Amino acid sequence: MSQISRRVFGSGILATGLTGTMAQRSWAQGEPRRGGTLVATWGGGEPQACYVPAGGGSSPTFSSSKLFERLANRQMSGEFVGELAESWKPAPDFKSYTVKIRQGVTFHDGKPMTVDDVIYSVNEIWKKYAAAPALSDFAGIAASAPDTVVMTFNNPTPEFFFASLLCGGVNYIVPKHVYEGSDPVTNPANNAPIGTGPWKFKEWVRGSHFEYVKNESYWRPGFPYMDRLIIRYVRDPAGRAAAIEAGEIHIGVFNPVAPPDIKRLTATGKFVATSKGYEESVWSTTLECNMRNPIFAKREVRQAMFHAIDRNLIGKTVYYGYARPGTGPIYSPNTAFFTPDTYKTEFDPKKAAALLDGAGFAKKPDGKRFTLNLLAAGWFAENGKIGSYVKQALEDIGVGINLSVPDRPTSFKRIYTDYDFDLAISNQSNPSEPVPATTQYYTSDGIKKGIPFRNASGFHTDEVDALVDRIKVETDPAKRKDMVVEFQKIITREAPLLPLLELESITIASTKVQDHSNDPNYLAASWHDIWLAS
Repeated sequence: MSQISRRVFGSGILATGLTGTMAQRSWAQGEPRRGGTLVATWGGGEPQACYVPAGGGSSPTFSSSKLFERLANRQMSGEFVGELAESWKPAPDFKSYTVKIRQGVTFHDGKPMTVDDVIYSVNEIWKKYAAAPALSDFAGIAASAPDTVVMTFNNPTPEFFFASLLCGGVNYIVPKHVYEGSDPVTNPANNAPIGTGPWKFKEWVRGSHFEYVKNESYWRPGFPYMDRLIIRYVRDPAGRAAAIEAGEIHIGVFNPVAPPDIKRLTATGKFVATSKGYEESVWSTTLECNMRNPIFAKREVRQAMFHAIDRNLIGKTVYYGYARPGTGPIYSPNTAFFTPDTYKTEFDPKKAAALLDGAGFAKKPDGKRFTLNLLAAGWFAENGKIGSYVKQALEDIGVGINLSVPDRPTSFKRIYTDYDFDLAISNQSNPSEPVPATTQYYTSDGIKKGIPFRNASGFHTDEVDALVDRIKVETDPAKRKDMVVEFQKIITREAPLLPLLELESITIASTKVQDHSNDPNYLAASWHDIWLAS
């Protein structure tokens, strides 16, 4: 059993040192078997590059996370453990953190990873691309010893926030000698990355797959178990289901097949399905009110939009039961900050109609109160289906709806650049740390024209801005949680943007696949401990 040094921080436990390894097994049967090739897929398309410094969405995160590593990782238990960092410690004023860097780690080209690589990655990749919104208070990073760096901030920085920063989805440590002097966004290495992870890049056959091979010099002794990892791209869910059933693909993450196929495949006894492995990347389907339309100036109108929609019906019919009604901006799996004690936007058409009447929008002779343009964003096919239902539900309470379901590029432009919508059905994926991933949808500093997945609604108040500013710097965990609870209460009452549903993402795998779904963001995990039983 490995040794993990732990410190208790208020209501949470943060592990800040890791020696050896600790594999948490979900499906393990017996001792791990070495060798073989694992073929994996995910419920989306091929990435624009194997690695995108700014993130670029789930597809490049899936492909790059097997090659690069982060300073820390969060386990299923909620504990933070060191990865390329062995430990971290805050200063008494919480304005700096001392981070001890793991020694003896090499990049795939044989060059050692040093504090210089860490400093370069934070300054040139995190600050400018991967974690720019989270590092608004970042003051600098410097080496204090050959194995130690100190990260400084302009204001007190909570420990949960800092640990979450070290675990950030694409907050990788990249090789300075490969990226220095180049534009990281266009560096050719992004298509054949050199990292420290358990897998080494071999080739990318565009339109087909990535092939990775075992890193024989990996810093975790004895890992990975397998010789090769193939990430294969299949365009449609039916094709993925057929490939999984035929044994051509061993594991698929993030809803790789249609819900009916999940039940059909698992019924054979040859496959397992699990919703584990998504606790730090809970996806939702959201409804966003554009505050630039004066109709939404009254809170009651915004609340009415949500009361008119039957979320349980959407969950059962569109998602085949793999979704639950959303309640607020912090999602229910978030054990660190979620509260159910908020304004309830439950399905109640009579209440929705009464709210609109009270706001001065009575039905006209034609039966309509007003007409809105509803945009269902083109990132997921389900959004269009939900749009058709929402149109009907709002028309039932006298709101005329013009529905459009544009493609992905047009959706980005209309929602985040042109603000060309009244209501938008979209999606979010948020980690446990609410700042800035969640809060930026509701604050002034989240209004960034042309930047996707920010505050497109334009909602902001002095009260919310000030509250989030306090959350950013509160270092007492209990007080900070109270503030996040208050944030949830305000946002659900104001109702500018709320989740209609929290989606239950599914991984499906052959029963031969062992030690999977053991990380709270499994799509973005390194997969160093996965293996095939036969």
